[in-house]
Amino acid sequence: MVTATALEAELLELAGAVPDPELPVLTLRELGVLRAVHVHGTDAVEVDLTPTYTGCPAIEAMSVDIERVLRAHGMREVTVRTVLSPAWSTDDISPEGRQKLQEFGIAPPRAHAASGPVPLALGPTRTDATDTETDPVRCPHCGSADTELLSRFSSTACKALRRCLVCREPFDHFKEL
Repeated sequence: MVTATALEAELLELAGAVPDPELPVLTLRELGVLRAVHVHGTDAVEVDLTPTYTGCPAIEAMSVDIERVLRAHGMREVTVRTVLSPAWSTDDISPEGRQKLQEFGIAPPRAHAASGPVPLALGPTRTDATDTETDPVRCPHCGSADTELLSRFSSTACKALRRCLVCREPFDHFKEL
């Protein structure tokens, strides 16, 4: 394992503080999409970025924002690489990020019970009512587990639209991947 230099750690911190373009309440570090920073020479850096899904339209905006921040910090050459393996998972969202989603009015994704590789079983998605009986999606406004799915897609493809049956407020739910 290669140890990061002090400069790489500093640049990782700077790039990680960039807000997500679709969810500006979260930073790229909190979202878990920023994978690594590699310094080459004195003023060139390569950044590894994993999109939340392969066709994520925000990856270009993330790259531009990272380049701007690192160039302002003295890096002459900034390359942002899209890295698809290992794939991003909602498990990569930090505890701080989950808390910020909740405070922002978006139900965070439910944590997976198992650690390590997740077996793939084709069937109903976790947004189906059958799954929410054992692991409910809680309302970020009042905390009630009595919620319903209105649409599998919301403002972005990675969120579903739900409504609380207690406080009647609609809310986004960041879907589990």
